[in-house]
Amino acid sequence: MKEKKESRRMTSIARRINGLWVWKQFGSYLGMDVLAVVMILICWCIAGELEAFGTFQLLGVHRKFQMPSGIESIVYVLRRAGEPSLRIEAGMFFIMLRTGAIILGIAQLISLLHSLFHDARVIRHQLHPLNELAKKAEEISSIAFDESKFQRLEDAISHVHPENENEHLQIGDEDLMGISVAVNNLIDRMRESYRQQSRFVSDASHELRTPISVIQGYVNMLDRWGKEDETVLEESIDALKHEADHMSKLVEQLLFLARSDSGRNPMTMELVSLTALLEEVYEESKMIDDAHIYKLKENQQEIKVIGDATMLKQTMRILADNAAKYTREGDEIVFLLGEGKEAWFAVEDTGVGMGESDVVHIFERFYRSDEARSSSVGGSGLGLSVAKWIVDKHKGHFDILSRKELGTRITVYLPKRVE
Repeated sequence: MKEKKESRRMTSIARRINGLWVWKQFGSYLGMDVLAVVMILICWCIAGELEAFGTFQLLGVHRKFQMPSGIESIVYVLRRAGEPSLRIEAGMFFIMLRTGAIILGIAQLISLLHSLFHDARVIRHQLHPLNELAKKAEEISSIAFDESKFQRLEDAISHVHPENENEHLQIGDEDLMGISVAVNNLIDRMRESYRQQSRFVSDASHELRTPISVIQGYVNMLDRWGKEDETVLEESIDALKHEADHMSKLVEQLLFLARSDSGRNPMTMELVSLTALLEEVYEESKMIDDAHIYKLKENQQEIKVIGDATMLKQTMRILADNAAKYTREGDEIVFLLGEGKEAWFAVEDTGVGMGESDVVHIFERFYRSDEARSSSVGGSGLGLSVAKWIVDKHKGHFDILSRKELGTRITVYLPKRVE
């Protein structure tokens, strides 16, 4: 019964709105029709006077219409001072004007009738979401939130322990079910954020502990024997420089990822030449690393994308640095570039390679494969995480081909620029 009453009320509202719209439309039609008739009549009169006198004179001419019998007998009478009257037959013009007005009026009447009977249903359909919203608001406002409900809600929240991952808010009241679900979702998101931050801090502390311990060890050795023994002094200084560089790079990567997580890494998107960037990284790699053979296989045509040049170059450097770390001295590291449906660049090495179980984890922060951990070279396990963030921001993706003892090829695909 209530639904039928609500339906009738919606129909009544839709009809009133539609009636106001049809009335406004009728007024618009009438105004346009009157304006059109007046403009057509003025144009016909001007044309008649130009044909009769050769010129049109606004003042000094007496004008009037005469209709002796029916509409077909209408004449347009013109008289200038000192000249005889001139009569122009206007019956046919008024007959045609009347016919056009009747046709236009019928068309407008059909349009008004269509709006009157059809648009009411359209308006009712458009008002349906608003009506549903009003009903929901009415249902919410009709809920009796007594003091006991608020007390139960407060007690339930106070007994939720954030550290217990399996514990959620339990109220046991249907009226408060929506609040319970919303609060539980919020608690889950907060716990996940806390777990991520805790894991990040733990991993960072672990990674920083090793270089700090090494630095402390060499400082103690310098304090004991380095003052007199030049060999110990040189070895300690070289080790301290190496560990300081490692810590500097680690802290830099940590800060980059922290800014990325908080959305504070700005991107300057512009037209960038991948060809030029890869050539720069290739030349830099040859200059700073003479232990490996670097080769560049580039596309004959220059390849461009929309991106941040600094960020893309950083990605290339990370891939080149990884390849150099895990490739034997004297072996080749190849830079490749091309395009198909997407633009792409790649770094290929003949290093230790990885198994399938390692490939799926290489973008995780601080992850290093067993081969990488047992290698004599360092590495924080953050470089590829940084590269992944950069490529994701460019709406690109990675393709990784790696085999143990054969090497690794990491390819970055990027959307081609729109011409």
